Amino acid sequence: MTTSGRLDGTVALVTGASSGIGAATARALAAEGALVVAAARRKDRLDEVVEDIVDAGGRATVCELDVTDQTAAAAAVDGVVAEHGRLDVVVNNAGMMLNGPVEDAPLDEWERMVDINVKGLLYVAHAALPHLLVAAEAEPRRVADMVNISSVAGRVPRLGAGVYNLTKHGVGAFSESLRQEVTERHVRVSLVEPGAVATELLDHQRPDVREAYQNRFRGKDLLQATDVADAIAYLVTRPRHVAINEVLVRPTQQQA
Repeated sequence: MTTSGRLDGTVALVTGASSGIGAATARALAAEGALVVAAARRKDRLDEVVEDIVDAGGRATVCELDVTDQTAAAAAVDGVVAEHGRLDVVVNNAGMMLNGPVEDAPLDEWERMVDINVKGLLYVAHAALPHLLVAAEAEPRRVADMVNISSVAGRVPRLGAGVYNLTKHGVGAFSESLRQEVTERHVRVSLVEPGAVATELLDHQRPDVREAYQNRFRGKDLLQATDVADAIAYLVTRPRHVAINEVLVRPTQQQA
């Protein structure tokens, strides 16, 4: 019986897996032995991630998914279990950052962030939880994991990030409440809060907002997606009796 260490014999679902932290996490969990279901909207990018995993000797499949569609999210989760027989690890990584002042903000940006950062995460969590509870009672690990990706913005509100702060604080509150609900049944709920990461997250920002962010971190060594993926892999490979519930990881030079 394997109660810690590698993820052989398990199935992991990673959302937002077409790039950045999600893609790096899919590769990291596959390297630990999990069969990884890489989910996102951009199938062409998912195909590349899965090809990389398979070429490296891992196992992975593509799941084209928009997590903001509740019906599609539920069907995707159920499809994973129908095809692979189980679901042991869920990494709720899909997210969007659209910052800027509250005054005169485009309301569609707020709606998009709430839809993906909060509602999308909730849809996947709701659909996945029954399967994680089953996996937590089964071999090979007798423990299951849900990892929700928040942000340093979920701990430290900043000027110009009001609604993004709101969504990520919400992710933290939900995660802690769910942790208390299921932890005695060996489903571990972990929150990962990255600081500044060199990913595509800035690509969706308005030009002035993107420039201000870039100026804030100019000349500093940012985290790489693989740094966050390493933290996620560490969380889900702890022994059954160990739950690491919260990880805040910043670049060394980031003050807040």
